[in-house]
Amino acid sequence: MGRPRAYDERAASDLLNAAERIVDEDGLEALSVRRVANEVDVTTRAIYSLFGSKDGLVVALGARAFHLLEAALDALPTTSNPAGDLVEAGVVVFRRFVLDHSVLLRIGFQHEGMSPELAGQFRDAADHAMEGLQGRFRRLADMGQLGSRDIKDAVCAFNALCEGLAARELRGQMPAGSAERIWRDALGALVAGWRAA
Repeated sequence: MGRPRAYDERAASDLLNAAERIVDEDGLEALSVRRVANEVDVTTRAIYSLFGSKDGLVVALGARAFHLLEAALDALPTTSNPAGDLVEAGVVVFRRFVLDHSVLLRIGFQHEGMSPELAGQFRDAADHAMEGLQGRFRRLADMGQLGSRDIKDAVCAFNALCEGLAARELRGQMPAGSAERIWRDALGALVAGWRAA
């Protein structure tokens, strides 16, 4: 009897890419271990070895949403203008993520088609990503640009606005060619309102 095949990060990434495509095309209910394995031309053992189960694959997709956001936010430079940096984080990082990975928005943020228990399994990834975003808000707070709000409240309002803008854009409910401007205007107005208060 031969040794079991070892699966690496590349295999895990390929499997997650395939799973994301399947859910994007046909919904979470269409996701199966066999279908993902067939897409990547591996046996189902690869998925069980790397993710444990179909649920484990879904949890990995949810965590992937926050890993991608965290990496993009970390790569976004900071300037001497923390308010402008925050708007850029919304437009350049969150909007780009939404356009490139709308299915991960539905899984990671909206928990579409899954139980609260399953969604809770990628909560650590969400919390870790949130720490990076809170660091950008901390810069605003240190400069007295959050008014009387605490950082958690401001992050909540910012995230809610980003998710609302994303939902409208994904539904095609923004004027043609104006989406990025609308994102910038809305997020800029929110941040400016905090300063004014």
